[in-house]
Amino acid sequence: MTTVTLKGNECNLSGTELNVGDAAPQVTVVNSKGLADKVVGGPSSCVQLIAVVPSLDTDVCAAETRRFNEEAAKIEGVEVTVVSMDLPFAAGRFCTAEGIENLTVASDFRNKEFASAYGVLLADGPLAGLTCRAIFVIDKDGRIAYKQIVPEITEEPNYGAALTAAKGATSLGASCCGTCQ
Repeated sequence: MTTVTLKGNECNLSGTELNVGDAAPQVTVVNSKGLADKVVGGPSSCVQLIAVVPSLDTDVCAAETRRFNEEAAKIEGVEVTVVSMDLPFAAGRFCTAEGIENLTVASDFRNKEFASAYGVLLADGPLAGLTCRAIFVIDKDGRIAYKQIVPEITEEPNYGAALTAAKGATSLGASCCGTCQ
């Protein structure tokens, strides 16, 4: 079982542990815009960068979402999705207040299918039932090209490594079809 820490205290993760090279499960989450279903993972016409955060209602998660909104939008052929357990209504308010327009903010609140399928569900500790902080880059073939489980939940991910992996994954397949953000 994989562990992370929250302010130095160990927390266990549950679900299926995925690694680079594994097939990324196709999972449905809820888009904060209009409560529409959104499928993440699996093969796609775009490279997918999935940023997993515990809650947008924390400074670190909010900063991470703003940073990916700004940085990842500059990479052609990459679709960025931030996944949390926040209710879609709260996530929608956050996006409106923060001007988040270059990525999708989605929720796994319904059945925690994403968190379980990707092995990022906190099984214990004060945030049990939420997700840890993680990044997955999924190539167009639906394989995990990059993964970071951030060891300390209160710290930001390695943006440089994630963005470099996303850029690298875009150069591996056919050119973008133009539907990616």
